[in-house]
Amino acid sequence: MQSLPEPGQAKVVDHDSELIAGLLAGSRRALAKAITLVESTRAEHRQRAQKLLDTLLPHTGRSMRVGISGVPGVGKSTFIEALGMYLIEGGHRVAVLAVDPSSTVHGGSILGDKTRMELLSQRTEAFIRPSPSSGSLGGVAEHTREALLLCEASGYDIIIVETVGVGQSETAVAAMTDAFVLLMLPNAGDDLQAIKKGIMELADLVVFNKADIDPTAAQLAAAQMRSALSMLHPASANWQPPVLTLSAIRKDGLVEFWLVIEKLRRTLTASGEFEAKRRHQALAWMWQQIDAGLRGHFRENPAVRAALAELSVSVESGATTPAAAAQRLLMLAKRTF
Repeated sequence: MQSLPEPGQAKVVDHDSELIAGLLAGSRRALAKAITLVESTRAEHRQRAQKLLDTLLPHTGRSMRVGISGVPGVGKSTFIEALGMYLIEGGHRVAVLAVDPSSTVHGGSILGDKTRMELLSQRTEAFIRPSPSSGSLGGVAEHTREALLLCEASGYDIIIVETVGVGQSETAVAAMTDAFVLLMLPNAGDDLQAIKKGIMELADLVVFNKADIDPTAAQLAAAQMRSALSMLHPASANWQPPVLTLSAIRKDGLVEFWLVIEKLRRTLTASGEFEAKRRHQALAWMWQQIDAGLRGHFRENPAVRAALAELSVSVESGATTPAAAAQRLLMLAKRTF
């Protein structure tokens, strides 16, 4: 005789089945609910989210993943909206995962990219999801990778990830996308020096936006960038990052931009680098999850929690060095791990 399910168990299973069916059918509402589920910090939600991702995994991996980063004011959202509209007119379905700075007051997104992409958000072929960075480094949110997979399962063949900004630490988007695009301003001045070579070495394509303001300055900046890139080691031996100029607000240069993206995919696919990059990214994601899990277990460890307050006071007063306190807490965690 079969045992009866626990109260509410059948309802949860049916609910998740409906969510999966809706998501696979391309429902934006179902996709939004699924992303909310994977972003939840509640233990029961995390378990459901993992089962959801496991079920949907065979339906992922068919999109072109494009990461967009750039200095503040470069026009990332304007560029993404113009590109998204162009791609939709070409028959694509476009998902935009926009990572906003987190509010220190309520913890949510400060900017909300749906308000900055009004035309694109009205198209049924588009899905825009602003997520707060919540203190995550690398310019992306903690669960951007999961959201990306959910978008792919829902049938979006082009996924655009917009980072918070640009800097030495904001390169995580390159570790989850197929093409990493660095947007620049023609009159950036010392911004090129501020960016340094770390992020430039990861860029698959450099674009100078707002070229319509001063075309001469844009061409000069592009020439200088090509010279700078020639002195760096490219991420791929088969691809030298091109430098383009365009005007997103006038929609000039979008065709040329996407032709370069398509050429990048063909080139890396032919050399076997495209799939190798995807496999490497999946492995790196696994280790990131392990690191995050270990940090979570450490913070929740009863022995650590019991000793943390006293050691914190001791460190603040100068009675204990930070290194000694950290070592003691790690030893406490190790004994009960």
